[in-house]
Amino acid sequence: MFAACSLDEEPLRLSMKCDPDLAVQLRASHPAIVPGYHLNKRHWNTITLDGSLSDQSVTDMLAGSYDLVVASLPKARRPA
Repeated sequence: MFAACSLDEEPLRLSMKCDPDLAVQLRASHPAIVPGYHLNKRHWNTITLDGSLSDQSVTDMLAGSYDLVVASLPKARRPA
């Protein structure tokens, strides 16, 4: 799993995996990014999609989260 959200929330909040050092930097730079809600706070951030972050920033964080998870898979289970 590289991301999770509840589609019923307003505003929408999205939790995604993150490198621990980058997670701390992002939280310090953006009020909409907080430690993962009900997740390992060292490895997960929760982002409130309130318009304060650009679409590209959110897309980049999602791609980074996906890449972290794929890199941890055994080679035989990684996508081609």
